[in-house]
Amino acid sequence: MTTAGVRTERVRFDSDGTELVGTLYRPALPHPVPGIVVTGSWLTVKEQMAATYARHLAEAGFAALAFDFAGFGESGGEPRQLESPARKIRDIHHAVGFLERDGQVRPDRLGALGICASSGYTAVNAADDPRVRSLALVAPWLHDEALVQEIYGGPDGVQRKLDAGRAAQRRHEHGEPVQYVPAVSTANPEAAMFGLFDYYLDPTRGAVPTWDNRFAVMSWPQWLTFDPHPAAARIKAPTLLVHSRAGAIPQGAEKFHAELTAPRTLVWTEGSQFDFYDRDATVRDAAGRAARHFTETLGRP
Repeated sequence: MTTAGVRTERVRFDSDGTELVGTLYRPALPHPVPGIVVTGSWLTVKEQMAATYARHLAEAGFAALAFDFAGFGESGGEPRQLESPARKIRDIHHAVGFLERDGQVRPDRLGALGICASSGYTAVNAADDPRVRSLALVAPWLHDEALVQEIYGGPDGVQRKLDAGRAAQRRHEHGEPVQYVPAVSTANPEAAMFGLFDYYLDPTRGAVPTWDNRFAVMSWPQWLTFDPHPAAARIKAPTLLVHSRAGAIPQGAEKFHAELTAPRTLVWTEGSQFDFYDRDATVRDAAGRAARHFTETLGRP
C-alpha cells in the first residue's frame, strides 16, 4: 500500500524460533535509506503508537519498522499478553537484524525509537547491540526500584503483585491456564492499569481491533524487577529523550539522561503521556525532533 509518499509492507521475521509480524514503512526514495525500529508502550500492538511514529519517520525519509512483540497482536509466541522485558529485548534485537538484511536499508545506518515502556527495552538492547547507531526515547517510562515502589503502592503493594505473579507462574508451570486480568479497567482494581486510561478504552484512539485488553498476571515479577538504568552507561549511540513534566515519571527520564555517557539530549515539551501517543501536535513535534536527531546522527536519507 502507498500513501502520501509512504509505501507499507507486511513483513515476517524470526525471533529465536517465534515468527513476528510487522509493518515496514518505506519512503518514496530510489536508494537505500537509514532504518529505524519503532516500538510502543507495554501491552500494545503495532497499530497503536508505533505505527503513528513509524509513518512520520517514513515521511521524513527513513525506513521504519513497527512490529508485534512475541505473544502480542499477529505475532506468534506463548504465553499471550506476557509483559516480559527479556523477551521483548530479544525481539527488538531480531527486528534490528531484519532491517540490517533488507536490501533497501543501509545496514550501517540503523537506529531505534522507543515510546513509553519500550524505551527501556530499546535502551537495554542498544547498550549491547553495536548495530544501533542512534537512539530516540519518546515519553520514556524508565523506572527503577524506588519508582516502582512509588507507583505501585510502596513495598507492600509491590510485594502483593510479586506474590500474585509468582503464584500465577507456578500454577501455569503445573499445567493450569494462564491467569489474566484486564490490561486496563475503570472498574477492576486488579487490572494492570486501573483508572482513567482513556487512550486504551477509546475505539477512536488506542482501542484498535488487534489490541487484546488482557494482562498475564505472571508478568508482574518480570515487569516490576526490570530496571533499564544500569544500561545507560554502556550505551554508545547518541541518544535523544523527549518528554514532558506532565508525562509519566519524568524523574526516571531525568535520571537516565544523567547516567548516559554517550552524546545525549533531553528535551522537555508539553503534553500528557497519552498526548505523545496520538495527539497530532504533540506527536508531530516529538516525531520531528526524532527525525532531526536521526538525520544528524545517521545521515540524510
